[in-house]
Amino acid sequence: MTESLTRVEVRVDVNGRERRAVVAARRTLAELLREDLALTGTHVGCEHGVCGSCTVLVDGASARACLTLAARVDGCSVVTIEGLADEVSGGMDALQKACLEGHSFQCGFCTPGILMVATELLAENPAPSEAEVREAISGNLCRCTGYDSIVAGILRAASTVESP
Repeated sequence: MTESLTRVEVRVDVNGRERRAVVAARRTLAELLREDLALTGTHVGCEHGVCGSCTVLVDGASARACLTLAARVDGCSVVTIEGLADEVSGGMDALQKACLEGHSFQCGFCTPGILMVATELLAENPAPSEAEVREAISGNLCRCTGYDSIVAGILRAASTVESP
């Protein structure tokens, strides 16, 4: 196999900014984000899609960056934890603030993935029930909190966002 067949050019909108890279065909989205684009907020834990720490949004839907090939996101929009910053102030968005104020996270390793899943949930359902929040984050592992404070933070964010 020639080298030209094992590398692909990828053009992707990451956090509102068009990015281009030439990557190995087997390179994951997590590797593209962390190693090629220096966006290290996307954490890599299990590398099997089980823990959820690498979750990002691809065209608005949550995806495990450790399982997604970079070539598959060519032409897509990807939002990482870095992309959640408030566009006006550059600071934390409402979800991040609510979770911080509620002491939702401890060690922080699971935080990016859970916040990305919660962002997807709140975009689809701005007023979720506790059960809906628990279901949404059920694919993300946290070994520190027991989830109650995380659920409370997400519900707090939902209650502070004005309905359209």
